[in-house]
Amino acid sequence: MNKNIYIIANWKMNPLDAKRAKLLFDTVKKGIKKTGNIEVVICPPFLYCPLFSVSRFLKLGAQDCFWEKQGAYTGEVSAGMLKDLGCEYVIIGHSERRLHFKETDEVVNKKVKAVLEARLKPVLCVGEQVRDAFDPSGRIINEMSLAVGEQLKKNLDGIGANKLREIIIAYEPIWAIGSGNPCLPDDAMKARLFIKKTLVNLYERQTAEKIKILYGGSIDSQNAVKYVDQADIDGLLVGGASLNASEFIRIVKSVEGIDRA
Repeated sequence: MNKNIYIIANWKMNPLDAKRAKLLFDTVKKGIKKTGNIEVVICPPFLYCPLFSVSRFLKLGAQDCFWEKQGAYTGEVSAGMLKDLGCEYVIIGHSERRLHFKETDEVVNKKVKAVLEARLKPVLCVGEQVRDAFDPSGRIINEMSLAVGEQLKKNLDGIGANKLREIIIAYEPIWAIGSGNPCLPDDAMKARLFIKKTLVNLYERQTAEKIKILYGGSIDSQNAVKYVDQADIDGLLVGGASLNASEFIRIVKSVEGIDRA
């Protein structure tokens, strides 16, 4: 069966040490030996990657990379270096990178291109800052469409249709991340449809329909299936819950068997 659902764990700057990181990875690996139609990806801090042994059911990713291949860029890590560590995916444009490290859409665009050049799969994050915004007259503005539409246009600038097929897009409304207040499945579906429509306008329908779209933001084992089944989302980008092995395994198991082909 083709892998048609993606569950991607973003560990962020956790756990505190290598021993705990290896225990977490090995526990997850043991718990998802047969995931059928699901591609499970763990994105730890990159220095932990050499500790882990991947399998058919569990892949490695990274949380970020630099856009140059090598050079005088103190503290940075290239896509090629991540590939050498066994990574197959790279998260790009996460809201925490945009906020704390002032990454612009132009920087995100460079990183997406670098990841594609290294023959890795970018997981491009897009999303709005607030749930509701208002114009001067007090009318509600569709903040999602304004923010996500602009990000997609700039982040995908200069990327051809043949390369777009390698990109996974993760819709993460920033107000939902780590808040315990997830986006409603209906709203996630609306965001998915808007992203598809934007991709159709930027490229063409045949290409756009093949792009995987994930949801991220306060995911847990109780709501995971609602996004994949009810909202027709292609998978999940999981933050805090991915640091609890048993909870993450429950998330994976909750969507196993759902046919998203």
